[in-house]
Amino acid sequence: MFFPFEFYVATRYLFARRRQAFVSLITLVSTAGVAVGVMSLIVAMALMTGMQQDIRDKLIGAQAHVYVYKVLDGGFEDYHAEAALLREVPGVLGAAPSILGRAVATKSGVEVFLSLKGIDPELEGQVTDLDDAVRYGSLEELAGEHDGVLGGVVLGEELAVQLGAYVGDVISVLTMQSATLSPVGPMARPRPLKVVGISNLGLYEYDHAFGFVSLETASTLFLRDQVDMMQLKVDNLDRAGAVAVDVEDRLGAGYLAQDWAELNQALYSALWLEKTAIGITIGLIMMVAALNIVASLILLVMEKSRDIAILKTMGVTSRSIRNIFVLQGGLIGTAGTLVGALGGVTLSVIADRYQLIQVPMDVYDIAWVPFRVQIPELVLVVSAAVLVCLLATIYPSRQASRLDPAEALRYE
Repeated sequence: MFFPFEFYVATRYLFARRRQAFVSLITLVSTAGVAVGVMSLIVAMALMTGMQQDIRDKLIGAQAHVYVYKVLDGGFEDYHAEAALLREVPGVLGAAPSILGRAVATKSGVEVFLSLKGIDPELEGQVTDLDDAVRYGSLEELAGEHDGVLGGVVLGEELAVQLGAYVGDVISVLTMQSATLSPVGPMARPRPLKVVGISNLGLYEYDHAFGFVSLETASTLFLRDQVDMMQLKVDNLDRAGAVAVDVEDRLGAGYLAQDWAELNQALYSALWLEKTAIGITIGLIMMVAALNIVASLILLVMEKSRDIAILKTMGVTSRSIRNIFVLQGGLIGTAGTLVGALGGVTLSVIADRYQLIQVPMDVYDIAWVPFRVQIPELVLVVSAAVLVCLLATIYPSRQASRLDPAEALRYE
């Protein structure tokens, strides 16, 4: 196979002979620096991308994609008709009603604040993954008849642990709306609910502080005769904002719609800022590696000054001399980048498969950090690393091409 003259000389210079061992060591360190920088950057990007995707997937599994409120009327009277109307909006796959309120749950002397969400068990599966998240019991039992209690309730798994409740147990629930007047003033009236299910949605907020009841039970607990909001699921998550705008345009000024990205904007802004900061910080490692390449090439030019002078006297052009050192720096950068990319992808896959990094759920809403290597990000990191390494060769290669043969050979 034919190789250009410059490539042949560049590969020869990569390997030390006798007194150039120190230069070869610097070259090896430069290659290792590039590899470590690329590997660190890929792992960091995979970590932040994995966190963003996992949190997003769990959020859209526990929440609807779009929430619709009827602000002028204070709620929805006939939610079946409203659901049918909303499903006619292009891009909407499902619609389900909801009532939200705060309460205090009590069992065996243990009191816990929680959010109660009233739902229609038959329609809820159209917009969230709650049905699949019920580990014990059944979501359909919310609509069943329960003797001696107001209704059924599905508790988040961690909330059930705090209360010491299991399927079949009865808990007491107090709400502000359940207070009644008495001779001594307002008195709260506890209402009994039967635990018919325990769910695990994988989100701290829902598993630690959420309970689900039927719409009828929620209406009684919070004294509401209308549904608070309608939840929508869309066919394209990235178009949830556009669907929200379309709902308001089609149904009129009395409707207010918010998509999931708008409601969770603070969380995603924080994650994006973390990802950017980590990328910039670790990107500085690449700059250090580039400086190592500059240093190694300058030392090589000093060591090979006699060889460069001889090559020039034999007719080799300055452009060829420059290309030799550019190729050498490019080979160092390419080798380090490939090794770093392979190491970064391998480490990310291992860390994701074996869940090596555990995090507190109350901070990140996930129990362990997932790693997701995206091909566009991988290509971007590899391309940027090779480009930085090639830029690092400009100064040493220009110095080599400007070497005066007479000066280099004067004292030889």
